[in-house]
Formats: sequence, C-alpha cells, structure tokens
Amino acid sequence: MIRAVIFDMFETLITHYHSPLYFGTQMAEDAGISEDKFQALWRPTEHERSIGELTLEEALEIVLRENHCYSEILIKKIVEKRIAAKEECFRHLHSEIIPMLSTLKKKGVLVGLISNCFSEEADAIRRSELFPYFDAVYLSYEQGIQKPEEEIFLRCMYGFSVKAQDCIYVGDGGSEELETARNLGMEAVQAAWYLQEGITQPSKRKHDFFQMEKPLEVLNYVDM
Repeated sequence: MIRAVIFDMFETLITHYHSPLYFGTQMAEDAGISEDKFQALWRPTEHERSIGELTLEEALEIVLRENHCYSEILIKKIVEKRIAAKEECFRHLHSEIIPMLSTLKKKGVLVGLISNCFSEEADAIRRSELFPYFDAVYLSYEQGIQKPEEEIFLRCMYGFSVKAQDCIYVGDGGSEELETARNLGMEAVQAAWYLQEGITQPSKRKHDFFQMEKPLEVLNYVDM
C-alpha cells in the first residue's frame, strides 16, 4: 500500500519556463560583464550554494568583486530580481497541481518534498502556497546534502517512518533522482507535464521510467 508520495520541486511541481528567466545570462547582463566572465565564477559556486555553504549574496559578491563591479546597489538589484523570478514560478502552476496535492492530503497520504535548491529558492518554497501541503520537507540548502545522494531520500523516509516500497517518488528526472529512488526500492515515475522538447530545460524524457503526462495521474498510483 502506498503511504507516501515524495516530490521534486523544480520542473515537477513548478517550472522556470512559464515565466521570465533570471539565470546567469540575465545576471551577467545586469552586472554589465560578459556572460563568460560571469559564469566562470558563478558556475563553480553551484555545489556550495546547493548545500548551504554559500548564500546567493555571498556568491554574487565573489563574482562582482572579481570583475571589479561590486556595489551594494548592484548586488541588491540582482538579488531582488533573482528572488522575484523564483517567486514568479509559483504563479504559473499547472492547473492540476493544487487539486492533486489536496486530494492526496484528503486520502491521508503523506506528502514529502526533496529538492536541490539555493538560499533564495529555499525561502521562496517556504513562503509559497504549496508549502502547507507538505508533511516533510528536505531541502539540500538546509540539509547540507543534495540529490542524487541516497541520504537525503533516506532522511525523508525515516521522517515518515515508511519503507521504500511504500513510497512513490515523482520528479522530472534531473540530478539522477529517479535512479536513486528506484535503487532504494521506491516506485519512481517521471513527471512529464512541464517537459518541453527543444528548449533549454536540463531534463529530457527517460523512457526507462513510467512517464506521467498530467499531475492528477499521481492519484492513479495511490489508488492501485
């Protein structure tokens, strides 16, 4: 019997690609430096930002100071735009996300979240309308570990006091998350409702996993 459904956040419950992007390309433009120079310092901070060793502000300060363009006004502008872009994602949910989460709660199914995220994303998640639906939240920025490490999955299962075979893991397939969930014994399925061919999304369809085309299909697994 399925006792828990554990979700990924980005490109599963929300997507970056239904609202204006604000990634390295856009930040570099606002900073007035080339994208190559910006990314050469920004990309290497990703792991530290993801496991809580660097905040957005600290990483940006490194990049801007190395490029001799640091100012409090500039960093404030970039931070505010980055936060606004993350919060905007929550305003463009697939129409079935809230009904699906609400129905899971009504059925008494535990709802978990495991997400790789940065400081600004962790804050946006906790302020979002989705947050009250989760019974347990394991964010890489707060946990100090990230997917695909098994430990972050195990922490969620232990927190729920459930076995892997009692869990469904639903994610877009990034960060080898589906492979880890399956290796642990969970039923792992790919959320395909936000996937779009021909754009810059990092994840593609993984045909060795069952793919769900709409969020409400999650309920079919729970009712089996």
